[in-house]
Amino acid sequence: MAAWTWRFEKADGTEVQPAVEPEEFTTQGDAESWIGEQWQPLAEGGADQVRLFEDTTEIYGPMSLHPADS
Repeated sequence: MAAWTWRFEKADGTEVQPAVEPEEFTTQGDAESWIGEQWQPLAEGGADQVRLFEDTTEIYGPMSLHPADS
């Protein structure tokens, strides 16, 4: 079974430890729901962007954790 995981990065792409400990998700929807609930504490904890992986395959990213300018 596939594992869906997030990679947490600074704006320059270097990996950082997340402020909220993630889990391995069994579906893409579960992973996306979790990031939707946790993006703010993750951003406040030093992550600027995330990438979503299915096992070792990058699905998308980088996706910013910062609100878009109005």
